Amino acid sequence: MARELITSWNDYQAAIDRLLAMACQKICIYDEDLSQLRLDSASRLPHLQRILRTATNGQCLMIAVRNAEPLRQKNPLLMALQGSHNHRFAMQQTPPQLAHLRDAMIIVDDKHGLIRFERDQPRSKLLIDESIELNPYRARFQEIWDEGGEAISNTVLGL
Repeated sequence: MARELITSWNDYQAAIDRLLAMACQKICIYDEDLSQLRLDSASRLPHLQRILRTATNGQCLMIAVRNAEPLRQKNPLLMALQGSHNHRFAMQQTPPQLAHLRDAMIIVDDKHGLIRFERDQPRSKLLIDESIELNPYRARFQEIWDEGGEAISNTVLGL
């Protein structure tokens, strides 16, 4: 079990890399627009691909964002990955009533997490093998997810 306070953007990026490398079954992400997470990068995308290929339980990658436009415009590889694994990878833009929320979180395998307290600051806590301390964050993510919102997809619906 480990807890670490993150106070710089470089440490925040290193913590994301650590978490993604540890992921085995499930990744849940709640963020403003994913711009700080850089999931479309050559070093991070393979971790997401590995989870989608090897995890054994239903939806193993869930991403909720407050603003989906930067995600759609600046993450073509992530959008393509979602399109090819839509049965295991869900993304949604949260509804307007949650627009005031300013935190972000990454929860991995229900026991590791990176919780950023303010979207404009790197100040975060990294939790490794802390499933009990992650309980409120897992519940919070589920509440945010259950609020619904607009599904994000790389396909265009129409006639």
